[in-house]
Amino acid sequence: MDPLRSTKTIILNEGEPEAKRAEILDYFRKTFEIDERLYDTLRTPEAFYLRAEPLRHPLIFYFGHTATFFINKLVIAKILPRRINPRFESMFAVGVDEMSWDDLNEAHYDWPTPEQVLAYRHEVRSALEKLILTLPLKLPIHWNDPFWAIMMGIEHQRIHLETSSVIIRQLPLDQVQALPLWEICHDSGLPPVNELLPVPGGTVRLGKERTHPLYGWDNEYGRHEVEVPEFAASRFLVSNGEFREFVDAGGYGEEQWWTEEGWNWRSFKEAQFPLFWLKGADGSFCLRTMAELIPMPWNWPVEVNCLEAKAFCAWKAAGTGRPLRLPTEEEYHRFRDLAQIPDQPWWSESPGNINLERFASSCPVDRFPFGDFYDVIGNVWQWTESPIYPFDGFEIHPWYDDFSTPTFDTRHNLIMGGSWISTGNEATRDARYAFRRHFYQHAGFRYLESEAPVVVVDDAYETDTLVAQYCHFHYGPDYFGVPNFGVQVAKLCCTLMEGRPAGKALDLGCALGRASFELAGCFEQVTGLDFSTRFFRLAADMQERGHLRYALPEEGELVSYHEVRLEELGLAGVRHKVEFYQADACNLPTKFTGYDLVLAANLIDRLYSPKRFLEMISQRLNPGGFLVLASPYTWLTEFTKREEWLGGYRFGGENFTTLEGLKEVLEPRFRLVGEPREIPFVIREHKRKFQHTLSEVTVWELMG
Repeated sequence: MDPLRSTKTIILNEGEPEAKRAEILDYFRKTFEIDERLYDTLRTPEAFYLRAEPLRHPLIFYFGHTATFFINKLVIAKILPRRINPRFESMFAVGVDEMSWDDLNEAHYDWPTPEQVLAYRHEVRSALEKLILTLPLKLPIHWNDPFWAIMMGIEHQRIHLETSSVIIRQLPLDQVQALPLWEICHDSGLPPVNELLPVPGGTVRLGKERTHPLYGWDNEYGRHEVEVPEFAASRFLVSNGEFREFVDAGGYGEEQWWTEEGWNWRSFKEAQFPLFWLKGADGSFCLRTMAELIPMPWNWPVEVNCLEAKAFCAWKAAGTGRPLRLPTEEEYHRFRDLAQIPDQPWWSESPGNINLERFASSCPVDRFPFGDFYDVIGNVWQWTESPIYPFDGFEIHPWYDDFSTPTFDTRHNLIMGGSWISTGNEATRDARYAFRRHFYQHAGFRYLESEAPVVVVDDAYETDTLVAQYCHFHYGPDYFGVPNFGVQVAKLCCTLMEGRPAGKALDLGCALGRASFELAGCFEQVTGLDFSTRFFRLAADMQERGHLRYALPEEGELVSYHEVRLEELGLAGVRHKVEFYQADACNLPTKFTGYDLVLAANLIDRLYSPKRFLEMISQRLNPGGFLVLASPYTWLTEFTKREEWLGGYRFGGENFTTLEGLKEVLEPRFRLVGEPREIPFVIREHKRKFQHTLSEVTVWELMG
């Protein structure tokens, strides 16, 4: 077997430092190489630009994304002092979230060539190898350690090995080629008869301690313990043959088996059978693997989305008169734990079709036994009834704050057990990955019989203390007679536009978006950008749903619960004019341009390079457009290196203020309009503690 297809994630708490350094370097190199070897299956350069999956970017994005991820995270972690290619590290930074099955994004991007991306990847690889060889290393490696950031990049790249293979699987067949490294299983036959086997109840404990020896994503940490009642689970994963009974019975055409969400999806897609089935003119079926079309292997696991899996369970439950459904996360772990499967780094060879150690495809569902059950892990991921949620004690990792939090919305269901291409962290017991129910991975399902209700954890209130404070700052009441800050700066901006065309406005550092909505009262279109995913996601939720809920600290562990609505603020009628994105103000994608006004409120003293921001912002404004800056000038080295401060220090023995620094940078291209003014604001920390701050506001007009 090619050694690229038998690597294991790294044990981070034992061994000698230099030996561990060599082990991480080998893991990095093999990960980087197999990622590139995956794209060798593309037959033509044009294949990089095809939108095989309309809810995702073309593959050229992912070819660059896994490399730029390393650089972006290492810059955030302050391990790398500078970027390698700012254009690429902006263009390839943020992927498309599969927000809805009918959200077809046709945006045009000026993609580079595969050769340009490959050259960039080589630069990144060289930089990372140098870091791995030179960074100080001591064991154990914990999640604030520089080597954790490197492991983060490696494990992220292994996730995309899987997601990119799903996209390749949807490309036209003439755009891909089968290669020896990706040889599929050649065994097929009639499906075995499935049956339900008893699983005794017991205690399931989930959640890692921070001292766990393996790398983990933030959602894996914390504490969760539950008593699982006894149930019965299917011996095998549902095979193509077993699922065909549902297809032949007309299940795709009968609304009664589908949830409302599922029927809406099925109707929109006009689906009649699973995505990877292809039906010939004679009525026979073939199966699309990653790069081949083969006669239907009826004894391989069916690959469907969660909505299809749930519809099958409802149909089969009605036919058998038994309470059949998908397992919950805890039920899956109950029968996995009973199988006593060693975790990935500690097995001598994979016990199932997982970790790329067996095939580059699925295989028969009766190939790999685990006691009485088959494919407890591997072959395909297994959909569950459980939307992902944070365990007690969950903390966001500061270097990747949007890995899990966007999925804690009850709309992303967990998949368990891994697939044939699940490697690294994905192939470990504690892995928790979730996708929207309409989405496709290499995922199938098994069903179980249980009378126990499915408990959906729906923590609808934002409980992160800082985020909740900002929710209240943006949308809560006024305190001590100080008007809402977002409202005041937006009023100032709208006053500036009197008698002028007010087409587009850009709200940089928009946080929860109040000023963006207020600006929409006088502008035709408003774009809100924020670097923090926690902020931008909630702003987008407010735009989409029209309300936010949050738990506000009162004292100690006591909180009060709040709900704010755009309708009550008189802003519901303008939300269609506002859109929110995640972006780095110092490295903006080129599409954000053509604005009549740019607002940067309480932003510049939180940027890592405010001078760079000010030097490039003129490129985003129309001639005669306004730049409105508001800031209390709270310069802190934790946000901005001392040498990057615009002011607030002594220069040549004299005081040098931020206003003087602004003039020095901006006056070659901008004219200061009027005198600086101050706008106060109040942030409530808890019931008896408030911050009162004065923000200095300056207005700059771009000269023609």
